[in-house]
Amino acid sequence: MRELKIAFTEHLVPFGQEAKWKEFRKISPSGTVPCLVEGDTAVWDSLAITEYLAERHDSIWPAASAARTWARCAAAEMHSGFGALRGQCSMTCGLRIRLHAISAPLERDVARLNALWKDGLNRFGGPYLAGSAITAVDAFFAPVTFRIQTYGLKLDPVAAAYSDRLLSLRSMREWYTDALSETLRDAPHDDEMPRVGIVLEDLRAK
Repeated sequence: MRELKIAFTEHLVPFGQEAKWKEFRKISPSGTVPCLVEGDTAVWDSLAITEYLAERHDSIWPAASAARTWARCAAAEMHSGFGALRGQCSMTCGLRIRLHAISAPLERDVARLNALWKDGLNRFGGPYLAGSAITAVDAFFAPVTFRIQTYGLKLDPVAAAYSDRLLSLRSMREWYTDALSETLRDAPHDDEMPRVGIVLEDLRAK
């Protein structure tokens, strides 16, 4: 939405405590983020939010049928897959972590990421996954680029260049800056990090 200049107001609602989570469920029925609220309508899943926006804005998915079909498949794969990447490389922007080991499932996920990104870039000519313009499929992989940066995951040159391209977007730089300045901490999440690797650097505000 930021990249496509679709106006919205962002609200940070911490819900680490049970009472706060129950309060958050009044906004998001599933109690999860992200949740888009427009009037009396709540859209509480990232894929559903994407389709909700696509009904109102032509630029969400690629215009060409082949690119749009591929983009939807790739976004859905990210939405439901890459379990090892999510599990072993938990999302954090402000840390730099060297993994104790790269498990076989994580290695397969990274290999699939390489193959999928290269397929889209080669098939549709880049510089984004489904062609010359950024679309929803790139947004679905945006958090992955932070994981690549945080954990030093190795990609081949084509995929690595795409990851760097996303990280250089203005919206991504703003996201990164906001993340580093955030002082809220989720203790269970922080405690998880040393179990998967060595924390080399903590760039977050104290």
